[in-house]
Amino acid sequence: MLVLALDTATARITAGVVELGPEGPTILAARDAEGARAHAELLAPAIAEALDEAGRTRADLDAVVAGLGPGPFTGLRVGLVTAAAMGDGLGIPVHGVPTHDALAVGVPGRLLVVTDARRREVYWSRYADGVRTHGPEVVAPAELAARLGGDLGPVDRVVGDAADKVGAPPDTPGPRPDGLVAVAAPALRAGTEPGPLVPLYLRRPDAVPPGAPKTVTRA
Repeated sequence: MLVLALDTATARITAGVVELGPEGPTILAARDAEGARAHAELLAPAIAEALDEAGRTRADLDAVVAGLGPGPFTGLRVGLVTAAAMGDGLGIPVHGVPTHDALAVGVPGRLLVVTDARRREVYWSRYADGVRTHGPEVVAPAELAARLGGDLGPVDRVVGDAADKVGAPPDTPGPRPDGLVAVAAPALRAGTEPGPLVPLYLRRPDAVPPGAPKTVTRA
């Protein structure tokens, strides 16, 4: 099964062509690009380059897998709209998976995933042997660091593009295409009908519709 995997939930735009075989997902080609505010400009070329390197076309794809976040509103929306449009145009299923789950899949032990939420906040999820036990949530880094010494307990490793905000060294800034596909693999293999793509924003977007114009009363 040939799958296109996309994620725009972090500052790193990820696009990859992945073969899902009996032994698991294998990356045929992948492109990563950094651009926290340039997702729309970078994603389409990344998809085209990955397909070209893999020697495949969009018509060869059997499914699309897209990261659902958590992530900032605009960047996350770019990836999900692109995935939905491709699925609709090609007549293939589009499966959404939590971005943090893709970062944690296959990682043993106690893992904390921390990604940048901007506004001096972070998104976080905690895992035990790849299974999510807490989150995702959005908090200030200091609050998360305090909880690691309290109810969340210690962790063996911290990954994500905001790991440094809780005092950990930088590690795995964004999900890999094979990680995204690995999370969706049971549904892909079973031929499960995917549900709607529901993004994990976790808070209101920065942009809001303008209010009604004020009425000026003349004397």
